[in-house]
Amino acid sequence: MVSTASTSGRRGARRTAGVVGTCLALTAVTSACGLGGGASGSDGGDADEIVIGISLPLTGDYSEPGKGVQAGYEAWADWTNDNGGLLGKQVRLEILDDQSNAERVAQDYEQLINSEGADLVFGPFSTRLVVPAAQVAEDYGFLFVEPAGAAEEVFTQGFENLFYAAPAVADDHYNLLAERILAMPEGERPETAAFAAMDDPFAQGTAYGLRDKLEEAGVEIVVDEVYPPNTTDFSSIAAQIADSDADMVVGGTQYQDAVNMIVALQQLDYQPDLAAFSTAPTNPEFSAAIGGGTEGILSPTGYTPEAPFAENQEFVDYYTEATGEAPGEDQANAWTTGEVTAAAVEAVGCADPDPECQSQLIDWLRDNTVDTVVGPLSWDAEGRPESAHLIQQYVDGEIRIVMPDDTAEADFVFPKPEW
Repeated sequence: MVSTASTSGRRGARRTAGVVGTCLALTAVTSACGLGGGASGSDGGDADEIVIGISLPLTGDYSEPGKGVQAGYEAWADWTNDNGGLLGKQVRLEILDDQSNAERVAQDYEQLINSEGADLVFGPFSTRLVVPAAQVAEDYGFLFVEPAGAAEEVFTQGFENLFYAAPAVADDHYNLLAERILAMPEGERPETAAFAAMDDPFAQGTAYGLRDKLEEAGVEIVVDEVYPPNTTDFSSIAAQIADSDADMVVGGTQYQDAVNMIVALQQLDYQPDLAAFSTAPTNPEFSAAIGGGTEGILSPTGYTPEAPFAENQEFVDYYTEATGEAPGEDQANAWTTGEVTAAAVEAVGCADPDPECQSQLIDWLRDNTVDTVVGPLSWDAEGRPESAHLIQQYVDGEIRIVMPDDTAEADFVFPKPEW
């Protein structure tokens, strides 16, 4: 277990490049509401704190983004406590490692609610972990805001407590890219496409949302492969893609699988006109991991440090001052989870496991829009956000927003330069 007692006295000792943030939607409130059932009622609990229970994949297949989400959560707690706390109380995070295992994550949330005295819970990373975690939270009547469960199956379970704290669901991540490709003159746009996706609901959702739109418009899908999450050898899949000579390649990927796939394609000297990979290009280590051959690579993103939202500008200033580098999407989405939950808590005036309090928090989010670092968020009845992802691309060595036009930082580059 990782127990994070986030107080200003410990903040400086714990802060790293990934552990910073801001809490721009929070206002210190001196009165509290009904904190008897959670932290104060458990072993080691404190009536002057609010305990937030979290399970994350800190080891296993999803550990890379899981640690980024952890950093974002810890950043939110630090800034909140430095600015008066939540409802006038200090926030303490109780973080368990689910080891990227769906059975383990369900057990973790049982433990967090029943043994660790959680007053609130935040979601884990990955659709595979969000679904079982959300089920436990719903069984106990807890509000469940999550940063990284975007696949459609998350929203078809009948959950009444779930809210995804990002701009769009997985199937819609590439909507702007699909529109741009299909708007090209027939003689210029890609005619063939190769798809390879991890056997993961989010990764497949991002890739297949684009695949289905292109196929319906007449683009021929010449490769369509699915691989297990633990795949490390991509020589066979890369050979299929290279042999197809597809005009474009799309990877439904997390991080390490995207790196391994791209390196395998580079070794075969396959040069597509367009290449897009979900998640991985947002990682600051991505360029070095593939030998610097990033130019022209595309990916969807729910966050950019350059976004004009007032909350984001203050967030970036704080983050940059603390670490010397801009925040990433994982930290921002985790931060947004805290921001969304905090907005409901402050509006309703309570933060405890009592069913009436949790129900009020859920109802408030159903009916309201929350200003966040990723923009204004509102949700449909199933918890889907009602906004859109941006499309970013490596241009002149820097990852820049290229779609939509009204927020573009650089022109869309097509065809893609060589790796």
